[in-house]
Amino acid sequence: MAVLLGGVSAEREVSIRSGNGVLQALRRRGVDAHAFDPARQPLDDLRREGFQRAFIALHGRYGEDGTVQGALELLRIPYTGSGVMASAVAMDKVFTKRIWGSLGLPTPAFEVVRRGQALHALPERLGLPLIMKPPHEGSTIGVTKVQDCSGLADAFELAARYDDQVLAEQFIVGRELTVAILGSGEQARALPVIEIQAPGGNYDYQNKYFGSETRYLCPAPLPAAVDEEVRRISVEAFRSLDCEGWGRVDLMLDRQERPWLLEVNTSPGMTDHSLVPMAAKAAGMSYDELVLALLAGASLKIGGAA
Repeated sequence: MAVLLGGVSAEREVSIRSGNGVLQALRRRGVDAHAFDPARQPLDDLRREGFQRAFIALHGRYGEDGTVQGALELLRIPYTGSGVMASAVAMDKVFTKRIWGSLGLPTPAFEVVRRGQALHALPERLGLPLIMKPPHEGSTIGVTKVQDCSGLADAFELAARYDDQVLAEQFIVGRELTVAILGSGEQARALPVIEIQAPGGNYDYQNKYFGSETRYLCPAPLPAAVDEEVRRISVEAFRSLDCEGWGRVDLMLDRQERPWLLEVNTSPGMTDHSLVPMAAKAAGMSYDELVLALLAGASLKIGGAA
């Protein structure tokens, strides 16, 4: 079987680390697994080389956004995680928020900004501080917390390096949480909630993957009723996008202990700093057991079995 890693997105470095972790786990468990980097060889080689299944450890564009999922459907190679549509929708934070809003699920207020539009009115509608981010990237790439009006232009330019539109979002003051989800449909279940305490509240790329100062509390110290609500709403958010197999839902918990949905990651990190393995461990599942469980769920989503 093939472990897809690397790729061409801005998250290539993290994907390589995730994929190597998955690869080693599979080999420890006796699986004939091989690394496959779509940036180094065409996906057609998967079929030519006889691979029967694919574990997707790609992050970001061309790996988490439905494109590689569509290629694997055409090649008739079962793969881990969500299908084409769910992957594409979840990768688009604007589309995701519109779906959640239509279903009455709580998500921070937002506006879509394109080049040439005035920025000065955003604080009037969204307040300060506010968040600016490219809606089709992950790993906090291109994200800025804008503290005052003087920072709007630079924040827009940073996000616009990665996208032709920019998501401006209300900033929720409170605790940063994440919930790993395993399973699909009615069988989807939430693992223990994780609270993230980053230095200065800045959970950026460095603090996510390379720093040692970020604290992770798992299970998060929440009142029982709040914990139950956070997990319930996370599973509902996951299901609302038709996500499958596994994923991770990021939220903020405001000062009134109300959860606010930020995004769903359909191909979360699997590095030694990653949160899904951390939550799985708290639930009594080792890294290797997690990887095998995810691989067991590999399937085609269009037209049935290969």
